[in-house]
Amino acid sequence: MQISGAWRLTARIFLPFAVGYYLSYLFRTINALIASHLSSDTGLGTADLGLLTSVYFLVFAAAQIPVGILLDHFGPRRVQSVLLLLAALGAGLFAVSTGFLSLLIARAMIGLGVAAALTAGLKSIVLWFPRERVALLNGYMIMLGSLGAVTATAPVEHLLAWMGWRQLFEILAAATGATAALIYVVVPERGIALSTASTSLSSVFSDGRFWRMAPLSATCIGSSWSLQGLWASPWLMDVEGFDRVSLVRQLFMMSIVLSGGAWLFGMTVHCIKRRGIGAETVLALIAVLFIAAEFALILRAPLPSILPWSVVAIVGTATVVSFAVIADYFPPELAGRANGALNVLHFGWAFLAQYATGLILEQWSANDGHRPVQAYQVAFAVNVALQIAALVWFALPWRRSVASWIFKPTDGSYALETVGMYENSVILIPVDDGAEW
Repeated sequence: MQISGAWRLTARIFLPFAVGYYLSYLFRTINALIASHLSSDTGLGTADLGLLTSVYFLVFAAAQIPVGILLDHFGPRRVQSVLLLLAALGAGLFAVSTGFLSLLIARAMIGLGVAAALTAGLKSIVLWFPRERVALLNGYMIMLGSLGAVTATAPVEHLLAWMGWRQLFEILAAATGATAALIYVVVPERGIALSTASTSLSSVFSDGRFWRMAPLSATCIGSSWSLQGLWASPWLMDVEGFDRVSLVRQLFMMSIVLSGGAWLFGMTVHCIKRRGIGAETVLALIAVLFIAAEFALILRAPLPSILPWSVVAIVGTATVVSFAVIADYFPPELAGRANGALNVLHFGWAFLAQYATGLILEQWSANDGHRPVQAYQVAFAVNVALQIAALVWFALPWRRSVASWIFKPTDGSYALETVGMYENSVILIPVDDGAEW
């Protein structure tokens, strides 16, 4: 009976929300593959293409806190189904749009429509599944959702071989509408514990620890989304000289790495926590590795391009690490609000980075449709400079922390306390211990 109950919960709750998050990731990354089609069919310039793609992140970021409040009041079933209907309408409008303004409005509608995709899924897990399964299922949710990035490479390229991008978006509109109906019909209701949003947000934004780590997390993760979602494709074609087949193959490999990143980071954080090491250490190491990979691209290091670009891709799933840091900073009743506040900065930075990169590239004239290497080097270098500044800001307080860590007592109390804090902070809101499993 317990096994049967687990499968029922998985089929009725976990999988429908995972499909919604999958579509969110697909919409987020698909413009990297259809960028050339959009430019040729609608006459969009580089800056216009950057704004068109990045408006998804802008609207997504602006919606995070209101969506969190709606989830608390109305539950993930109703919020997710209504918003996905909006995304379906946006995808349909995108399919028939011919001008920049209508494409921009449609892309913004898609961004708003999938704004609750991850948070609704995570909240449904907390509401319905036992406490000891929440962290594991969160990782699976992110991993399965990131398969949308895999779909936005070779599978979509095969579809584009016998249909246009407009027909593709018509299919996506229908699939998104069907998912909205599935969630509304299949997912059961659950009582929602209301919280005081203003107090929670005030506590988060007034915490100095949040503003110490948030810039580093946002500049790295947001930049990864910006590059993976759009600018990797022009770089590989203009700088590396890839043809279409090689481009799709590399984007596919990057998306596979991205899909496994959530699982890898989740396991890493779990292991180091058991040894008394904070998730901040992992976040700092990820930032250093990301900056090094970008330097390898900028300086044209003699490496296979898949190596630095795989690092760029996998950093996009470092939200698993950032949320673990947040869990150390705030008690369980504030963790959800803190994650939402951090997500605002993640997606806000992705918008700025994606749009600003297009503006910088536009300063160089194109030769046969290709921008010079120097244009990309300058655009990427501006991003890296800001990431280095955020890393320095993050690392400065560590001088005292490192000294205290070296001379701390060896009785093991610190490690036990850290692990306990993390394990207790995984749950975002109270859950019924009697939930069937």
